[in-house]
Amino acid sequence: MSGFSVSTPGTPILNPGEAAILAFGAVRQMPWVVDGEIKPRWVTQLSLSFDHRMVDGELGSRFLADIAAILHDPSQALVWA
Repeated sequence: MSGFSVSTPGTPILNPGEAAILAFGAVRQMPWVVDGEIKPRWVTQLSLSFDHRMVDGELGSRFLADIAAILHDPSQALVWA
């Protein structure tokens, strides 16, 4: 068991042999609070499912936060350490 998948919108369901699956929702414009004002922003939903026998919940949460940070500022992927 060591596979990782990326999926389109929907509930990420682990297939046999997968350690984790990440699903991206549809990208759409939504009202978002920025500096105290409501502005239109392009947003998506991320969902992560993982096998808790292999991945601790805290590690899964950090991974999802890292993916969100890279989507927010793609230049971070160039300096990832």
